Amino acid sequence: MEQDQFVIGVDFGTDSVRSVLVDTRDGSGIASSVMAYPRWADGLFCDPSLNRFRQHPLDYQEGLERTITDCLSQAGPAAARSVRAISVDTTGSTPVAVDETGTPLSLTPGFESDPNAMFVLWKDHTSVREAEELNLHATRFPVQYLQYVGGIYSSEWFWAKLLHILREAPEVRGACRTWVEHCDWIPFLLTGGKNIRDLKRGICAAGHKALWAESFGGYPPEGFFSSWDPLLTGFVSRLGTRTFTADQSAGTLCQAWATRLGLSTRVAVGIGAFDAHMGAVGGQIEPYHLSKVMGTSTCDMLVAPVGEVAGTLVRGICGQVPGSVIPGMMGMEAGQSAFGDTYAWLRDLLLWPLSRLRAGGEARPEEGLRETLIDRLNEEAMKLDPASCTEISVDWLNGRRTPDANQDLRAALAGLNLGTGAPELFRALAEGTCFGARAIVDRFVSQGIPVRGLIGIGGVARKSPFIMQMMADTLDMPLRIHRSGQTCAAGAAMFAATVAGIYPEVGEAMRAMGQGFEKEYVPHPSRTGIYRQRYQKYLALGRFISEEGL
Repeated sequence: MEQDQFVIGVDFGTDSVRSVLVDTRDGSGIASSVMAYPRWADGLFCDPSLNRFRQHPLDYQEGLERTITDCLSQAGPAAARSVRAISVDTTGSTPVAVDETGTPLSLTPGFESDPNAMFVLWKDHTSVREAEELNLHATRFPVQYLQYVGGIYSSEWFWAKLLHILREAPEVRGACRTWVEHCDWIPFLLTGGKNIRDLKRGICAAGHKALWAESFGGYPPEGFFSSWDPLLTGFVSRLGTRTFTADQSAGTLCQAWATRLGLSTRVAVGIGAFDAHMGAVGGQIEPYHLSKVMGTSTCDMLVAPVGEVAGTLVRGICGQVPGSVIPGMMGMEAGQSAFGDTYAWLRDLLLWPLSRLRAGGEARPEEGLRETLIDRLNEEAMKLDPASCTEISVDWLNGRRTPDANQDLRAALAGLNLGTGAPELFRALAEGTCFGARAIVDRFVSQGIPVRGLIGIGGVARKSPFIMQMMADTLDMPLRIHRSGQTCAAGAAMFAATVAGIYPEVGEAMRAMGQGFEKEYVPHPSRTGIYRQRYQKYLALGRFISEEGL
C-alpha cells in the first residue's frame, strides 16, 4: 500500500452530519467534524403534532462542505493530496421530489419554504393512510410484491411517502420528475449530475424501501402502482431497473465540488447506502449476529451467506436484500421506531416545569439538567430490583417498525402506583425498549434465522451500561459493544477504501480498518428468568392495546 492513502466517510444522521478522515492502513482517524443542521435545529418545516418531519437540502449541502473542509484543515495542508475516495451514508427512507436535472424542488424558485418539497425524513409518519392502502392493494395480485420487505409496507418508506406528497401538494406533483433517496442524491450531487436519468440508485435503498427485487426484474410493474392510484402513473419507469452495491463507484468529484472541498477531481465517490447498513460494516458485523445501531431509533442488521438463507422469507421485518450490507451476503433489516427518543421523551417531560413555567429573565436551570438527567436516571434505575417492580411499558412511542410495521400503534405504561417515581418510569421505559429488541430476535428465530450474538453500536450502546446489561439479560445472550463511536462514518470510510481499489472487497477493508470491541455484557442468570416472566406481561399489554385500538 502506498504511503498515506486517506478516505472520507460521511454520515448524515437525523440531527447532524459527521465526516471522518481515515487512514486506510488501519482505520485510524486522522480528523473528524460534526455540524448540526441549522434549519432542522430551529424546527423549520416540521410539525410534530402531525408527525411531519422534513429537512432542507441546504442543511445537507452546508454540512457536507463544512465538515469535510474542517477535517482537512485539522489534518494539515498535505492531507487533501492523499484523499482517494468519499462514501456517504444517510438516514432512510428519506426521499425528495426532484426535477429533470435531479435538483430537489426546495432548491428551485417557488418551493424554497414548501415542506412538501423537502426531504421527507425517515421518521415522518404522514403517509400512514397510503401505507395501509398499499398493504391492502398488494393482496390483490398473484405475485407477492411485498415478500422481500416482510410482507408489510411501512409509512416510513419510499412509495407511501411519494403518494402522500403527490396527493397533498399539487404544485409539487406538477414539478416532480421523480423521487430520490437522500443516500442516492448526495453521490449524484458530488459527481456533478445534471440529468436525473444518470443517477445511480443503490441496492440498499431500492431493495429495502422501494420494492426492487431481482426476481421481479426490478421494481413491481407499472400496473401495480397505477392501479393503486393513477397519480403514480409513469413513476416506476423513471427509476430504471439497475441498482448498485455500495462497493461500486458513482463517479469522481466534479470540478465544482472539488473546488468547494479543496480536493482533486480524481477522488472517487462511492454509491450511497443507509446509515445502519454502513454502520453494521463499521461495527464489524458477523454472520448471524444482530448488529444493533442504537440511536434515536434502532436499526438491526443481520447478514448471512445468500446460499444458506435464499429460500427463507422472514415476515414482519424491513426487508432482506442480497448485497445491501455486504456484497455476497443477504442483508436483513429490522428495528424499533423509538429508542433513544424514548428516553429523551421522559427527560423533556420531567424538565417541562422548569422550561415552561420559568418567569421571564430567570436563569435557565434546565440547561444543565438536560445534559445530566438521563445519566442520573440510569444511576438510580440501576439500584432497582426488577423482581419488585410493578411498572411495565410497551415501546411504541413512535409506532412499531418491527416486527410487523404499524405506525398507528401507541405506547403504554401500566402497573403504576403512588410509589412510582422518575427512576421507576425510566427503568420501565428502558425495559420496554429491551423487550422490543427481544421481539425482533424472537421473530428471526421463529422464522428460521438463528441469532448467535449481539453487536451494539451507536450512542446509547456506549453511554448506558445499565440499558446494555438489561439488553443482555432480557435477550439472554452476550452483547459486545464496538469501540468506535462513529461506526456509520467508519463503515462509509471502509466502503470508500474499497471503491478506491485500496482493498479488493469490503470484508477485507472491514478486517484491516475495524477498531474492535471495548466491552462485552454477559447475561446474569439470576435475572434472565425474571425478565422472561416480565416479557410475557409486555406481550400481553401489547396485544391488548393493539386489539383495542388504544
